[in-house]
Amino acid sequence: MRILYKIIIFSFSFFVLSCSKWVEVKPVDRLREDELFMNSAGFMMALNGVYVELAHVDLYGQNMSAGMIDVFAQYYYLQNSTHTYRKFAEFAYTESAVKLAVDNSWKKAYELIANCNVILEKCGDAPSNVLPQPYYGIVKGEALALRALLHLDMLRLFGPIYREDSNALAIPYVDKTGYDISPLLSSEEVMQHIVSDLKTALSLLESDPVRTEGVRHYSNPNGTNDFFYRQYRLNYYAVKALLARSFLWEGNRVEAFRYADELLREVQSPEENIFPYVTFNAAMDVDKPDRMFSTEVMFSLYDIGRSEMYRGLFDVSLQATDKLSFSNQDVNETRVSDIYDDNNDFRRRIWQEAATGTIRATTNMKYEDIIDAPGRYMIPLIRLSEVLLIAAECSPDVNQGREYLNALRTARNCVSLAADDARTLQVEIGREFRREMIGEGQMFFFYKRNGYQSLPSHSSASINPTQTMVLNNYRVPLPDSEIALRQ
Repeated sequence: MRILYKIIIFSFSFFVLSCSKWVEVKPVDRLREDELFMNSAGFMMALNGVYVELAHVDLYGQNMSAGMIDVFAQYYYLQNSTHTYRKFAEFAYTESAVKLAVDNSWKKAYELIANCNVILEKCGDAPSNVLPQPYYGIVKGEALALRALLHLDMLRLFGPIYREDSNALAIPYVDKTGYDISPLLSSEEVMQHIVSDLKTALSLLESDPVRTEGVRHYSNPNGTNDFFYRQYRLNYYAVKALLARSFLWEGNRVEAFRYADELLREVQSPEENIFPYVTFNAAMDVDKPDRMFSTEVMFSLYDIGRSEMYRGLFDVSLQATDKLSFSNQDVNETRVSDIYDDNNDFRRRIWQEAATGTIRATTNMKYEDIIDAPGRYMIPLIRLSEVLLIAAECSPDVNQGREYLNALRTARNCVSLAADDARTLQVEIGREFRREMIGEGQMFFFYKRNGYQSLPSHSSASINPTQTMVLNNYRVPLPDSEIALRQ
């Protein structure tokens, strides 16, 4: 990978009046690096720029959350052969629209990795007068974790099924600045770098105030907000969750369970309860529902333009060939009923009947813009429920695994399940994961990690008639631009 290195700079203005208006983002002129990294404020500005750009449409602002990657997961009913996303659902990677989208996601990810590397290089190996503690630990820890997060998702998208061929060349792991072409590494080698970065990040974030003060989802009345709003940063707990996700990807269930179980004990202790389950009243509120289950989110992007993703993908007024839907421009809820096994499930409420003109249709309202609703600008990337499901899947004891699964179901207002053998438990974990992660870009990776050969069909109004998944389709080809560098 050869990257033109550039630091993306943003000025962050913090509002005191309302925690729902966390930041206002204003691009400013790019500064020379030596001017930017003169003090901790400059480092924070550079790091904030990475967080803002993560919400770009080519990454988690669409492609890697509710758009392309969820279409790969066969969530939506795409009967029309001319639908904008039909070729994506068919894994037609050579089609121009699909190639362009995956190429853009790759380029944006490595652009931000490059920015992380510049920040890390400027941090140095120890606190300094320019970057003293606690800024040194927070900035360097978050930058390392962001670099690992981006590499992990590029590996999960472009690499092979790990358990099938972890030694095959996959992607480059870019961990330094410069213009040299980074070599392609095997999945195993990439994972070694990811785990190393995350473990170092976790050590650096030992003093993260989220551990003693919680997420502090409010403006600091005494000055800077640098260490507030910790749900919108890759904080200590989110990094630990990312380690559990990483170990599970490489099939290390022992370490995945260790990190997940340890994390749950930390954040769900009676004394702490840092990421409490969404309440019945919040989830079921008629006017301002908490569709993000925002209190449970360990790491989320803050995107004041999130409504554009909703309007571009789900709005009922969209043409049938542009909208991601569970129905064919109607109020058919067959696909909804197939996914949710309990009518009282809080998650089912993201599907609402909406109307415009002559169109009345069942619509995904998860990212609908509701003024002053909890999590209004959130795009969740790591949440408590994933950690519960990792613990359920990797628990050495089926009974214990079932307890983790049913803890989540209870939190979602659902009846508990029997699931008294390992195979049944795994099936139920997959179903629960599918309910939980709509719009968050994780389901395709779940299918890929487990090598599912039967997926729901995008051409059926029900998810029960399945289609055969060719295992090679799980691996998105490297972009032409990347291949050309190596010829």
